[in-house]
Parts: sequence; structure tokens; C-alpha cells
Amino acid sequence: MAEKDKLVLPIAKLARDNDKFREVIWTGDNSQLVLMAIPEGGEIGGETHEGHDQLLYFIDGMGKAKIGDTEMDISAGDVAIVPSGKFHNFKNVGTGMLRLYTTYSPPEHEPGTEHDTKSDAEADPNED
Repeated sequence: MAEKDKLVLPIAKLARDNDKFREVIWTGDNSQLVLMAIPEGGEIGGETHEGHDQLLYFIDGMGKAKIGDTEMDISAGDVAIVPSGKFHNFKNVGTGMLRLYTTYSPPEHEPGTEHDTKSDAEADPNED
């Protein structure tokens, strides 16, 4: 799907319908909106974003969040706040997909980026 040009989106429905590991749906000068789906037993992968704050809004599923040295359970309705420079990882520990949408400030990925799987994301030369 190409990036959306609408300024109001049914984000919970878009997130629930998404099966891609990562899909950038909107990029502005100062922020970015991305859909993500993590399969059973999968994870986003430990990372640290320097110069980028990230908010992750969980729509479906159950998982474990690690932000810095803190680990906690996450589920639909939760938001995780990841300040710039903080190590983080999110794992799907439930059945079915862990679905979410996330915002980066400023943008983290190239506009229009799509990865069907985590392996696709790791193989993308544009990703760190």
C-alpha cells in the first residue's frame, strides 16, 4: 500500500487488518506513522534509536516489552513510550499476531517502506 494522503485514518482497523511486519503509512517532516504485526513467538528485535522518540500503541495480542532494564507485560490498549537513546524490544508471547501502530518523532524509515517479515526488514539495506 502506498502512503496515505488522508489526514484522518481508521488506525485501529488498519492495524487489525495488517499482517506485514512493517508498513509505513504516513511520513511528515517531524513524525511518522507505521503499522506493525509480530507473529507468534516473534519479536521486533532489540534496538536503540538515537535522536528518535517512539510510541507504540498495541491493538491486538499479548507480549513482553523490554524498555531499558524494565520488562513488563503488554496487551491491547497499552501504549509503550520509548525515549530517544533507550534500548527496547517487544516480543509476541500470545497466540495470533501482536498488532500495533507506532509513531516515530522524527521519522525513522524511508517513506513508503514495507516489509512482509522481520527477515525482509533485516535484509533491507535502507534499514540500520
